[in-house]
Amino acid sequence: MSVALVSLSAEGLAIARKLAPHLPGAEIHAHECVGRSPDAAAFSGVVPLTRELFSRCRGIVYIMPSGVAVRAIAPLIEHKLRDPAVVVVDVLGRWAISLLCGHEGGANDLTLHIANLLEAEPVITTTSEAAKNLIVGVGCRRGTPADTIVAAVTEGLALVGHNPGEVRYLASADLKADEAGLLETAERLDIPLRLISGAEIRASSRNFNISAFVQDKVALPAVAEPAALLAGRRTRLILPKTIIKSVTVAIARENCSWSASDPATASIEPAGPSRP
Repeated sequence: MSVALVSLSAEGLAIARKLAPHLPGAEIHAHECVGRSPDAAAFSGVVPLTRELFSRCRGIVYIMPSGVAVRAIAPLIEHKLRDPAVVVVDVLGRWAISLLCGHEGGANDLTLHIANLLEAEPVITTTSEAAKNLIVGVGCRRGTPADTIVAAVTEGLALVGHNPGEVRYLASADLKADEAGLLETAERLDIPLRLISGAEIRASSRNFNISAFVQDKVALPAVAEPAALLAGRRTRLILPKTIIKSVTVAIARENCSWSASDPATASIEPAGPSRP
């Protein structure tokens, strides 16, 4: 997919430069007020640029306020099967928002890819994706085959009465970004892979089991449990770290915003197994 990265500011241009090497065929467009740059095409207006990009790019990433992006694409939107995927990123790289053609056009996948690269929070509101509320954290030795990881994830879910169709993310530490077996597992199960930075795991105050073995091997206190907890919002473990076929699996559930504090709805959330 050809992707255009569009920025109005120097901060946005820096983010575009960080993303471009990881998006094959990416082109950078920077507003002329930022100054001339050999790696970016200058433009004077977002609206005319968007009109040109909309007809030839399969993805557009606006690194700017979402309101500007909405006004630029609004007159051009035709159909979810023909329009390009549109993603918005704030200039500090904190949020990646799937704005248009999330599922059919690939904006959801592009959003998650960008979020993993920037250590940002992906914002995906597609009902079929957002309604899923399980996150499976995975830790594995280097070179573990996909068959083994798939089996471990499936068995771990079965232990708490669930299946892969209910999973919003697989999650692991960013040091697993190139782990072939894990990447293949995500593809085979059709579940996006969310990567959590080692720095975020080390800084987390969430309650999870610490592993001396993992600390020794990869300088992290743990992988599966913190990845599962940190990949979502208002999470709690329903399956503590469990070793299955040499793969460590932990499962977290994202709670509805009202369930944690409203006694009338608290029973909606089934109790998971207690932690050791």
